[in-house]
Amino acid sequence: MARLNENYLNVKESYLFVEIANRVSKFEKENPDKPVIRLGIGDVTRPLPPIVVKAMEEASADQGRADTFHGYGPEQGYLFLREAVQNYYKSFGASIGTDEIFISDGAKSDTGNITDLFAQDNIVLVPDPVYPVYVDTNTMDGRKLIYMSGNAENDFLPMPDPSVHADIIYLCSPNNPTGAVYSKEQLKEWVDYALANNAIILFDSAYESFISDPSLPRSIFVVEGARKCAIEFCSLSKTAGFTGTRCGYTVVPKELVFPAADGTEMSVNKMWLRRQCTKFNGASYIVQKGAEAVFTPEGLAACHENTEYYQENARIIAKTLDRYGIRYFGGTHSPYIWMECPGHMASWDFFDLLLNEVQVVGTPGEGFGENGKGYFRLTSFNTHENTQAAMDRLASLMEKHFK
Repeated sequence: MARLNENYLNVKESYLFVEIANRVSKFEKENPDKPVIRLGIGDVTRPLPPIVVKAMEEASADQGRADTFHGYGPEQGYLFLREAVQNYYKSFGASIGTDEIFISDGAKSDTGNITDLFAQDNIVLVPDPVYPVYVDTNTMDGRKLIYMSGNAENDFLPMPDPSVHADIIYLCSPNNPTGAVYSKEQLKEWVDYALANNAIILFDSAYESFISDPSLPRSIFVVEGARKCAIEFCSLSKTAGFTGTRCGYTVVPKELVFPAADGTEMSVNKMWLRRQCTKFNGASYIVQKGAEAVFTPEGLAACHENTEYYQENARIIAKTLDRYGIRYFGGTHSPYIWMECPGHMASWDFFDLLLNEVQVVGTPGEGFGENGKGYFRLTSFNTHENTQAAMDRLASLMEKHFK
């Protein structure tokens, strides 16, 4: 008889955003005359920059000619894109090699797949609230998880506790779901902690493009010592609207070397390359040519314009919350607003109230962990018109129930 991975019994039956989708779908079927505005899932609404579309059109034409056709590409990604990513990192002061960059179909895949490299008995430290993928993928592998508390008192930026040992540390900055951003000095504390514990930091920088303050780090690799203890994941989903196009990259420094039980040195960079060569055929040539265009001056300018558009939505949301004295975090260097539920409501109860009374969808904070109870995440990825309409609806709800 085949034996299954029983660790799956320890994973919640429904992924958070599947549960939300099911509830919204049920409401829409029962109320077809009540249009829903979605400020829940972190999906973008702005189209791809024209220069990206043009590059992919040209790449598609390449695939139709024998002299420019591309079959299997390098699993690590085409050099033209890795060089573009390398130059992008240089623009904010991080130095990485092209052989340390691995192109993928997105940060979500890589943050989960990276667990292939680690033994089951590693202790994993995750923040609470937390992006569910970090927890679920390690639970599927049977690892022990411990939690560090993010809360209003520490601005949802938990810091290392020297009395706690961890082998793998997940950090996300700007944070999903709270929108909080670590300073360079705070990240240095985490790097020092990882080095002291011979640990690896898995650093998710998927939202780095929303950082507008040059003093805030857009990569952990601007921090001294990080190359000896960190892997960084990034995505073009939010930078350039690639949520449906799919492309991201992971940076694995060559300095990441750890001893095996017999003393043999193991290179994490070489292990990840070996893993990708075995289990991944690489992102498509067409998508990678589009991604290359993202990093041109024209592409970056278009991406910045889209980011500014979403940041204006965050300001629209914040203005409404300010009017009603609702405490919130994020929204300045992040597309997420992390708000307290009014009237001390439970987060799923507030979700149902918003959906059923004013047809606005957000994400219950409870879905991100114990510390998410009583909080609610709104995203700035809709249109200006829909965002304003959603806030008008929220205002009417506040007037009715919480005055």
